[in-house]
Amino acid sequence: MDARQYPATARVAHRSLSGQTSLPLTDGADRCVAVALADLLNAPGGARERQLGFGEGFVVIDLDRGHAFGFAKKDSYCGWLPEAALGPTFEPTHWVATPGTHSYEGPKVHRREGMALSLGARLRVTGQAQGWAETPIGFVPAPHLLPMGEVLRDPVTVAEGFVQVPYLWGGNSRAGLDCSGLVQMAHLACGLPCPGDSDQQQAMGAALPGTAALRRGDLLFWRGHVALVVDGQRLIHANGHSMSVAYEPMGNCIQRIAAQGGGPVTHRRRLQAA
Repeated sequence: MDARQYPATARVAHRSLSGQTSLPLTDGADRCVAVALADLLNAPGGARERQLGFGEGFVVIDLDRGHAFGFAKKDSYCGWLPEAALGPTFEPTHWVATPGTHSYEGPKVHRREGMALSLGARLRVTGQAQGWAETPIGFVPAPHLLPMGEVLRDPVTVAEGFVQVPYLWGGNSRAGLDCSGLVQMAHLACGLPCPGDSDQQQAMGAALPGTAALRRGDLLFWRGHVALVVDGQRLIHANGHSMSVAYEPMGNCIQRIAAQGGGPVTHRRRLQAA
């Protein structure tokens, strides 16, 4: 079974695996990410698989060497987080709906900034003060937030807000993104479920034949890579060629990837009806 979606260690398993394992079962413990950005690792102290932002929910199943194993509530992606990155669960009222923002010590632009927050961060707003939202971690510009349940409209427009953000393997924030991280953030911001890795994303939506005209929002996949269609001529993707989120002419991109040994386009997917 895919370890990314298998909520179990060698000692214990989540109750969702009842009947599939002989391991002791647990309901797990709900926690929230308490730092600006936490790396979701493949082992305690291991390599980064993905990242979780402030306020995102995480179900803890096991503990080992200062790390907590579990899964992200947004997509059930399993892995290890440093225990120090987790705090008590809370009910968010708002989420960061811009590529990034900051918390501040007070409701003034010249006050010292606190935490850097990226798109998708969850916050509990306790009050309003002249265009500022008061939260337990400080004051955040209210125009940068949306109430929970409200979403953005166009994943491509969301992705375009990250142009020139540096490429980062496993990245899920304005500090750095990989191809699937960009696609996931753009779709989740629009209320569209989306898994974390490009091979998982290949199953989203409906398949398009190679002869179908592509339109804004379609996804093109290669072996280990994904890009969003901007229009009939251009793609946007986080890529190792420019080491950034960038636009690229579609034909040039297809030819370049093939010439570099990445092979042809393997999947064309459409998530939204016209």
